[in-house]
Amino acid sequence: MSTVNVLSPAGEITGTVELPAEIFDVQVNVPLIHQVVVAQLAAARQGTHDTKTRGEVSGGGKKPYRQKGTGRARQGSIRAPQFTGGGTVHGPTPRNYEQRTPKKMKAAALRGALTDRARNGRVHVVSSFIEGDVPSTKAGLQALRRLTERKHVLVVVERDDELTWKSLRNLPEVHLIAPDQLNTYDVMVSDDVVFTEAAFQRFISGSPKGKSVTAVARESEVAESEEAAQ
Repeated sequence: MSTVNVLSPAGEITGTVELPAEIFDVQVNVPLIHQVVVAQLAAARQGTHDTKTRGEVSGGGKKPYRQKGTGRARQGSIRAPQFTGGGTVHGPTPRNYEQRTPKKMKAAALRGALTDRARNGRVHVVSSFIEGDVPSTKAGLQALRRLTERKHVLVVVERDDELTWKSLRNLPEVHLIAPDQLNTYDVMVSDDVVFTEAAFQRFISGSPKGKSVTAVARESEVAESEEAAQ
């Protein structure tokens, strides 16, 4: 079991955390990761594309010219696919692109992706990004740059950590995500994965289960839901 230093916003080491071997040191199954990522991207497709067949295009009810004697090929409608303005042959129609992916496969792929990042020293843990109680994008970016200079960074933050959300949400190189939303695709497209210490502990302890589970929404999410209701 390897360890990672916990850094303060100033870049000072404040402690260490252990990376559980069952999550950050497993066998990396590349075909499995590929399958899960493809399924995730497929599920994100809207599938609302639609084209009209010759039966759906308006017009063309009259036969353009007589069947015989013209020297040309027989035609029954100017809305046939070979005519300009005609219908589309075998065009896309609305469909669902979702692929069935068992939960165990998703979990194994996520562990493999995190293992790859951990083995290359690209998993970081910080006590926090901001010192004080006032959000600051500038201070958040400075704290992040003390960890890595890479272009794409995945930051895992607890939902109720409003200070970090407000400080980092406008940075184009940062993708913010809650511990229970961590997924294979976001890990693979990011150069580094940065956990806040609280989010790391929440992630390795697993999602709460059972009848006693209660969802906790951030203040901004509550505000958005209230505006939508009005």
